[in-house]
Amino acid sequence: MRTILVVAAHPDDEILGVGGTAAKHAACGDEVYAIILGEGQTSRGDKREDISQDVVKELHKNTMKSAKAIGYKDVFFADFPDNRFDQVDLLDIVKVVEKKVRELRPEVIYTHYSGDLNIDHQYTARAVLTATRPIGDYPVKEIYAFETLSSTEWNFDYSAQPAFCPNVYVDITEYYHKKEEAMNCYVSELCEFPHPRSLEGMDVLSKTRGMTVGMQRAEAFMLIRKIG
Repeated sequence: MRTILVVAAHPDDEILGVGGTAAKHAACGDEVYAIILGEGQTSRGDKREDISQDVVKELHKNTMKSAKAIGYKDVFFADFPDNRFDQVDLLDIVKVVEKKVRELRPEVIYTHYSGDLNIDHQYTARAVLTATRPIGDYPVKEIYAFETLSSTEWNFDYSAQPAFCPNVYVDITEYYHKKEEAMNCYVSELCEFPHPRSLEGMDVLSKTRGMTVGMQRAEAFMLIRKIG
């Protein structure tokens, strides 16, 4: 049994990026946890306070329902402002991640790709790397970056960061139905195809990544660091 930690910026990223793999870990007996750093939804008003906290609470309920479908042991919320991580001291985000790493002592971490279009994803990736510096009594042996539909593929600026180029593929053929069930819980986040953050978009990506390596369905990752 291993402890797995998913560090995601928003509610639904923990499903879009790694839902099938998380379900596979859980089915194999691993303890799988997630930290959702951002509150979600509040960037959709002109001002953060325009969105009722009841909306955020309902979104968090959807998260917990979704987590049950996957097999997450628990999900923690940090409630940083949605799509405004650049207005928060990076150190504050780092400390949240550091605290959970100390408490849970995960061997494996999955998080965002640092080249995503979304600013919160970028800050999450930086916070994870800072929080998991390999010093002292260090539990984390593997760190993987996942892709997030409607962010990873939409960053067309390759001047500062190369495109997401996966080098690890996980067969999720037997677990895709769990990912789909979990994503269906996010009624406020799903869009209509051809928007990539849709059930059809998720379906296409899983088959494309699977086809690349001779599987029916897969999730793809970039290995950031592995200590053997």
